Amino acid sequence: MKAMFIVYNQAYNEEIVDLLAAHGQRGFTRWGNVEGKGGFNGFPRFGSHAWPEMNHALLVVTEDDKVAPLLSALEAKDKEAPDLGLRAFVWGIESFY
Repeated sequence: MKAMFIVYNQAYNEEIVDLLAAHGQRGFTRWGNVEGKGGFNGFPRFGSHAWPEMNHALLVVTEDDKVAPLLSALEAKDKEAPDLGLRAFVWGIESFY
């Protein structure tokens, strides 16, 4: 099993959930109004007057074989509008119940 942490501009909210569903991923945990700034070239997302946009984040636990197709779909979405910002990180799950 793998965990995917996906952080994205709030404008993508339903699109990311729809993308997961299209890949057969039912479960996730979502956080709204996540503040941050990309490490490479991202714009701040602070929900302030100067930087009004916000991010959302998802934690998805999925089977290993679903990770590569999901990452490819997320990367393609990011390339469509790179200024919006979308990043995904993956790590292994040792156990769960």
